Amino acid sequence: MARDLTVTLEDRPGALADLGDALGRAGVNIDGISGTAGSGEVHILVEDAGAARSALTDAGIQVGADNEVVKVAFEDRPGEMGEIGRRVANAGANIEVVYISCDGQLVLATSDNAAVEASA
Repeated sequence: MARDLTVTLEDRPGALADLGDALGRAGVNIDGISGTAGSGEVHILVEDAGAARSALTDAGIQVGADNEVVKVAFEDRPGEMGEIGRRVANAGANIEVVYISCDGQLVLATSDNAAVEASA
């Protein structure tokens, strides 16, 4: 099951490379990634959260929350995000994290993933 890890990186050249190197050495693939320049917070989508956490911690990289996510297939067209967002809202859930995975699916960490999956 895919999981989203919140990682805090130092604001310096090479910090993201260090993350990639640590996961690569551990054989952990990054299935999706999102971050904002300067904030230091990066979200990574991985299949084996335990192995990812160990590899990053061993490399001195701070790992925070580990969240189950919902992956949603979507069409690349105007209004699609609105429709998906409305379905999530109608399920009574709040979107806490959103980004697109490497395989082109929408990754959502919500306040009620089970309700979101049931509404799909």
